[in-house]
Amino acid sequence: MNRDDLPTSVPPAGVPPDAHSGLMARFRNYFLTGLVVAGPIAITFYLTWWFVNWVDSLVRPFVPTAYRPETYLPFGLPGSGLIVAVFALTLLGFLTANLIGRTLVDLGERLLGRMPVVRAIYRGLKQVFETLFSGQGSSFRRVGLVEFPSPGMWSIVLISQAPSVEVEKSLPGKEEHISVFLPCAPNPTTGFFFYVPKSKIIEVDMSAEDAATLIMSCGVVQPGSDPQKKIAALAGMANAARVATSAKLPPEPAKVE
Repeated sequence: MNRDDLPTSVPPAGVPPDAHSGLMARFRNYFLTGLVVAGPIAITFYLTWWFVNWVDSLVRPFVPTAYRPETYLPFGLPGSGLIVAVFALTLLGFLTANLIGRTLVDLGERLLGRMPVVRAIYRGLKQVFETLFSGQGSSFRRVGLVEFPSPGMWSIVLISQAPSVEVEKSLPGKEEHISVFLPCAPNPTTGFFFYVPKSKIIEVDMSAEDAATLIMSCGVVQPGSDPQKKIAALAGMANAARVATSAKLPPEPAKVE
């Protein structure tokens, strides 16, 4: 038998380059889908955990050792300081609503009012807290657009209150003004505060929470977008990549017995 008559072995079929790109596309889409699902949960859990530990570290020094959970448990109990803080603030509000409590608060305010530097800080902070947590004011609950920093460029602002009579008299023109706060991206806690004529503000039907999300995401997350639709779209892309990859893979050769 000649050597040329021997059957030649069939080389294994190589994986086409398109299959590798399809596998990478599937891996990328699956990874992005998992990131969209797990990212907000992880960040929310981390921020909540940080806040609870921060409150615990502030309240724990004021709690006697005999009343701390870690005195009787082999481990610390996260959130115990937060519970103590909530009950303490509630009790303080209850006492302040009574006659004796109001008398003590008035006495403390008169004492702080005689301190030159502390007086200004306390009055400013008190007005801010009363405005934000009273539930009756309209500060920072409306969103608008102003032409800033140059003509043709519009920025999102949070609409506050009208200026005081003294400030209104000093503003040029006879048009009514209003105070606004322009948050900076991606940190909305910093920004610019200024007075602008009412006619220069375009009020937008958007909540302050949606505006903060839009600013923190630098426009990536638009108001009204449904996160579930985005997750479904990513999952659809991953499924389409899987189907395309399966279609591109060559059929397996039949086994010869």
